[in-house]
Amino acid sequence: MRAFRRGDHGRAVVEIRSVLRSLTLLAPLAAGDAGAADEAYDAGTELAVRAFQQARGLTVDGMVGDETWVALDAARWRLGARSLYQSVADPLIGDDVRQLQERLLEMGYDVGRADGVYGARTARAVARFQREVGVTSDGACGPHTLDALRRLSRKVTGGAPHALREAAKLHQSGRALMDKTIVIDPGHGGDDPGVVVPDGLLRWTEADLVFDLASRLEGRLAAAGMRVYLTRGRTPGTAPGTRQRCDFANELGADLFISIHLDGHPNPAARGVATYHYGSDSGVTSTVGERLAGLVQREIVLRTGLGNCRTHAKTWDLLRLTRMPAVRVEAGYLTSPADRAHLVDPMFRDRIVEAVMAAVQRMYYPVDEDVPTGSIDVSTLRAAVSAGSVRTPG
Repeated sequence: MRAFRRGDHGRAVVEIRSVLRSLTLLAPLAAGDAGAADEAYDAGTELAVRAFQQARGLTVDGMVGDETWVALDAARWRLGARSLYQSVADPLIGDDVRQLQERLLEMGYDVGRADGVYGARTARAVARFQREVGVTSDGACGPHTLDALRRLSRKVTGGAPHALREAAKLHQSGRALMDKTIVIDPGHGGDDPGVVVPDGLLRWTEADLVFDLASRLEGRLAAAGMRVYLTRGRTPGTAPGTRQRCDFANELGADLFISIHLDGHPNPAARGVATYHYGSDSGVTSTVGERLAGLVQREIVLRTGLGNCRTHAKTWDLLRLTRMPAVRVEAGYLTSPADRAHLVDPMFRDRIVEAVMAAVQRMYYPVDEDVPTGSIDVSTLRAAVSAGSVRTPG
């Protein structure tokens, strides 16, 4: 769909404003305001869209493109507003599905990640709950199942059972990197260069620099024995979309997912590194992903001297739809002269790679046997026989 922005008019704008009002981001319509006035994408609508994007961890640009529209469409649903069921061809997506998943997680049922998609795992968890409370076990969430959910108190809080399952799976795999699978995602690509900064006769692009970082990281992790896959190649053409990147990692059954980006801002003083992991405003989070984000952030800051913009929980599709611990690293601001001077230096990019590699190794140490940040000599992380390989989506 084309992006809707300030100054646009039409029925689509009416629908956008209707959803924003249902979320109390726009004031209710006053008597006589319906009609042409409600078809205008005005300054108030743009401000409300920005507030929605900020709250949902989306790109804050005040425009409604594909990503924002999907999030708005999902946000209109509240648990109980419709019956929920598994549809293989066209799965139900919405905030009501996410609310159901979070409630089940808090009661100890395994729905995986609270991703807002009513898939097979959610249907199995609902069916198990139904069996235990004496409701017809069909895996669909209708009025009787909702009544049972409302009657029962929560057994645990914060999605802890899912956190324990994530942690157990990680630690059962052992300390060594050998034979573990990691997907490295160089952001953007194809016709999308990401952040672009002219620099004299040169033109630095986010897509090229993060692909170089990903390639260097692939080589080092493969030498340590990991099975390494990249979500895209360097060749021109259409880069995979977010869902394709997530599906690629999920189909591989990857153990970890690391997406690499560079940031940009109109203010050249904006600088530093930030790392993001999955987490919702209700408190349900990927605790293993949060730990990976913290390790990556601390290692990069210490080993490179980049500013510390800290770690943050987001519900971005890239973090929400991947079924393994996943992080997105914004490894500096390409629009910052200070950061850019470092990022264009191949030796400095090697230091970022070493930092991420050290963080990956520390992920597999038990928490009580962790080591100080910056203390791992990554040159010693070598497999007896290199088992790594590079694959990109076909």
